[in-house]
Amino acid sequence: MNQRPVIPLRVTQGKPSAEERAKIDHRWHARYLLLAPHRLGFFLAMVVLVASGAWWALVQFDRVSAVLALPYALSPSLVHAAVMTFGFIPLFFSGFLFTAGPKWLGVPPLEVQLLLAPLLLQATGWLLWLTGAHLHALISVAALVMAWTGLVRITWLFWRLIRLSRAEDQLHARTIGVACVAGCLSLAGLVLSLVLDAPAVALACILTGLWGFVLVVFVSVAHRMIPFFTSSAMPLVAVWRPFWVLWLMLAAATVEVAAVWVELDGPLQGPAASVWMLARGIFELATGGVLLWLAVVWGLVQSLKNRLLAMLHIGFLWLGLALVLGGISQLLGLLQGAPVLGLGSLHALTMGCLASLMLAMVTRVSCGHSGRALVADRLVWSLFWLLQAATVLRIAAAVQSALAGWLLFSAALLWATVMAVWGVRLGSWHGHLRADGRPG
Repeated sequence: MNQRPVIPLRVTQGKPSAEERAKIDHRWHARYLLLAPHRLGFFLAMVVLVASGAWWALVQFDRVSAVLALPYALSPSLVHAAVMTFGFIPLFFSGFLFTAGPKWLGVPPLEVQLLLAPLLLQATGWLLWLTGAHLHALISVAALVMAWTGLVRITWLFWRLIRLSRAEDQLHARTIGVACVAGCLSLAGLVLSLVLDAPAVALACILTGLWGFVLVVFVSVAHRMIPFFTSSAMPLVAVWRPFWVLWLMLAAATVEVAAVWVELDGPLQGPAASVWMLARGIFELATGGVLLWLAVVWGLVQSLKNRLLAMLHIGFLWLGLALVLGGISQLLGLLQGAPVLGLGSLHALTMGCLASLMLAMVTRVSCGHSGRALVADRLVWSLFWLLQAATVLRIAAAVQSALAGWLLFSAALLWATVMAVWGVRLGSWHGHLRADGRPG
């Protein structure tokens, strides 16, 4: 079957002419996903994101209505936690890191074809993971092995870039590289714990991946990019990113990983429990307070004049709020003997912070690399605030009440809707040539 050839554009003084832009193939083609790492990584991430969001909304509908009577081979909560931690987010990481990473490190970019197999392994593995959750646990284990294989390969490729680099500043890239290794180990632990039928260890491995892998990558990128994005959009705001801030965020992630394993068998008992909860609560409150202050210093108020920038700053603000809420949870738990609102603070982190940063960063990269203006239009801005509403609903559902189930269903449905609209839109961009006619 003959395919219409892509007409190479002759760039004059940096910009193709109107006549040349008119020759661009405006149809969507899968082969265009191989033109740049962000195209392939982001598109596959969107597929997993939309599928997992729709699946979780169906699970919540089944819980409140029992209409579907879905069968389960694995705990749906465990399946949800795993795909939200290791599913679409590492695919987004790959798209971003293999686009920005070579520039950070001063090395030639990798050919996209090298990323194709490991990214397809991850995306296929996570879609199969959702399917296996209803059919058989062995299918889910096989799916995880596929996803783990892809993640290990991506981690190896990223470290290859680091080893080739002669750049003086490699701190952020190396921190991310170490986090990716932690992610591989955590996912391997999840596979092993499922084989050994150890659900508590499986959940601990997922939380280790969340704090030690996903959060570390996010805060490393945020520390490097948010001040830069802010100063670029607002020249009067100077770039300010002291390294003690990065160390503080990494310390918070380390403490939370340690807490996961300290509390592996449930909340501590006796006098040790009070000491632990008090110390952890004070640490989380103090760290969260510093990060809230940092959000203001980094230009939170000034960023509100620029929607896309505001999305980044509000996402970072949620990190401080999540830690503060976690500290309050620990201190309130001293009165009851066990932490309260734990899932509330966890979702303030995952939905409030990480998902908001994901929405902002992926939108910004997609706009810039598709030849569009670096702006959040009315649709993206509306989706962002609907995400904030879904986050608030999910935090409210953490308070045990008669409405908790319906609040959780509402949050899941709103999340699925936001991600479906956003995913379909950006997925369309990634399969088209750039609107400005430039390569990439």
